[in-house]
Amino acid sequence: MATDASDSDSGRSTDEPVYIDGASHLDDVVDEHDVVLADFYADWCGPCKMIEPVLERLAAETDAVIAKVDVDQNQQLAGTYGVRGVPTLAFFAGGEQVEQHTGVLPADRLRTMIEGYANE
Repeated sequence: MATDASDSDSGRSTDEPVYIDGASHLDDVVDEHDVVLADFYADWCGPCKMIEPVLERLAAETDAVIAKVDVDQNQQLAGTYGVRGVPTLAFFAGGEQVEQHTGVLPADRLRTMIEGYANE
């Protein structure tokens, strides 16, 4: 089940990933929440499927909002962020992009990064 970011209070996390439907939607999510981890993914991508349960757990267990961006449906948005491979994970804190990584990262490293930005 997809969660709309507007269902939660400003600056607060949602317990499930938020599926992004365009650049303005991603901008709104980033503006409304303190820490956002945007997962640029594709349905056909094996590593994307591997990291999906990790991201779902992080959405439920951390203060970050996990934003899912389907690169096939949002090619222009993916291009804006320089996505050349999937999965690409873009971190936003305080409304600004602070990091970007291509490939699967371990759950503990993602959690540490999220907690680091949540405590700033």
